[in-house]
Amino acid sequence: MFAGLVMIVVAVGSPIGTIAGDLFTVHMTEHLMLGDLATLLIVLGLTAPLLTPVLQLPGFDRLQIFVNPVVAFVLWAVNLYLWHLPLFHEAAVRDELIHLVQHASFIFFGINIWMALLGPLPKPLWFGTAAQFGYIIAVRLTGAVLGNVLIFGQVFYRVYDPGRADWNVGAASDQAMAGGLMMLEGSVLTICLLAWLFLKTAKQTDERQELVEFARGQGVDLPDSRAARAVAAGRGEELRERITAGSLS
Repeated sequence: MFAGLVMIVVAVGSPIGTIAGDLFTVHMTEHLMLGDLATLLIVLGLTAPLLTPVLQLPGFDRLQIFVNPVVAFVLWAVNLYLWHLPLFHEAAVRDELIHLVQHASFIFFGINIWMALLGPLPKPLWFGTAAQFGYIIAVRLTGAVLGNVLIFGQVFYRVYDPGRADWNVGAASDQAMAGGLMMLEGSVLTICLLAWLFLKTAKQTDERQELVEFARGQGVDLPDSRAARAVAAGRGEELRERITAGSLS
């Protein structure tokens, strides 16, 4: 989590944050660091014990609907495309307060979308391996569509023209490079997430088989489906203890 916070500071406090107002490519770099990479690192650093005090706040349980995978994805996608509409994007470049809101929304919805996939909170029963694979691909395609629009579309943002002139960068080139950067970062991130999903699935398969064989050795008939649900929920060890204690019902 600390690494994610450091990345946020680097994104907004380094020359990246300063030049972001001049070149769309650099601004895209800043946003990818904030909305994708920093938020991912933050979520990877969150644990159930760390979240327990927050989850115990009155009424907080009602907010867990936001980390439902469908809700998280829709909110993230709407936020991403909304801020890339010329009206809102150029307003954020011109006005520091709007820019702050833009950054805050990228961070909030970025954390939210990764929480739905990687966070320690319980996942819906339907959100298994196949659904998680579809989730990763949906996130990738959503970013890829926008990236292609930026690469091959007309120049959308004229607010960068003065900065482009100072850096001797053409408007079309600047926008195409920003779109290309978005595509590249999205591709690498997707490969990493799919590798994580593959390793996670393999580990869960091994753990499920071990549970079933352990139960059989204890004279307990443990259905494979029940072992799979326990492992997917991170409760495999708890199930093993219940089998040992003879309290499995």
